[in-house]
Amino acid sequence: MNLNRAQLAKYMDHTLLKADATAKQIDRICQEAKDLNTASVCVNGYWVPRVAANLAGTDIATCAVIGFPLGAMSTAAKAAETADVVAAGATEVDMVINIGALKAGNDDAVRADIAAVAEAAHAGGALLKVIIECCLLTDEEKVRASRLTVEGGADFVKTSTGFSTHGATVEDVRLMRETVGPDFGVKAAGGIHSAEEAFAMIEAGANRLGVSASVAILSEVAE
Repeated sequence: MNLNRAQLAKYMDHTLLKADATAKQIDRICQEAKDLNTASVCVNGYWVPRVAANLAGTDIATCAVIGFPLGAMSTAAKAAETADVVAAGATEVDMVINIGALKAGNDDAVRADIAAVAEAAHAGGALLKVIIECCLLTDEEKVRASRLTVEGGADFVKTSTGFSTHGATVEDVRLMRETVGPDFGVKAAGGIHSAEEAFAMIEAGANRLGVSASVAILSEVAE
C-alpha cells in the first residue's frame, strides 16, 4: 500500500463520539481535521452546528451518527433525527441498523428502516453510511445486512460503532466488499490505531475509515 499522508487522510472520518465530549474537544478535532485535511469530522448530532461552522470554507464533510449506538430506535425517530442533523449542516450521516430485526430474519423491516433514513439524508443532499455492527453478526448475517444496505438505497456499508464488543476486522471488510461489489462504499471503523492497520483495511476493500486516532496514525506516514 503506497499512500502518502495526504492521500491516507482523505480516507479518514476523524471521529469523536464520547458521551463526555466537550465543546473545547470538538473544536480541537475540527482543527486537527483541517490541519490533516481528513474526509470528515464525525460527531453526535448535538455538535453538528458547531462542527459545520468550524469546517465552513473547507471540503471536509460534517458527519453525524443516527440511532447511535444501538440502532433499536423507531424508524420514524431515525428519519426525524436524520432530517434534523442535515438541516443543521451534516453532509454525511452514519446510521445503525435494527440489529435485532436482522437477527430475527425480518429483512423487510431492516430494509425499510435503511430506506427511510436514506430518503431523509438524500433529500438534504447528504450521504448515508449504514453501520451493521459486524461483531454481533454471523457471516451470513453480515452478507444479508450488506445486501439490505444496498437495497435500501444507502451509499456505504460500515463495520462497527466502536461501542460494542470489537471494531473492524480485515476479514469483515473483505466480506462486505465482496458482497456489495466494487463500486459501493465500505467503511471500516473501530479499533484502527496504526498506519499498518489502516492500510490493511484499505487493501481489504475499505474506501473510508472511521478513526479517533487520526493524528497518531498519520504521524507514521511520510508526507
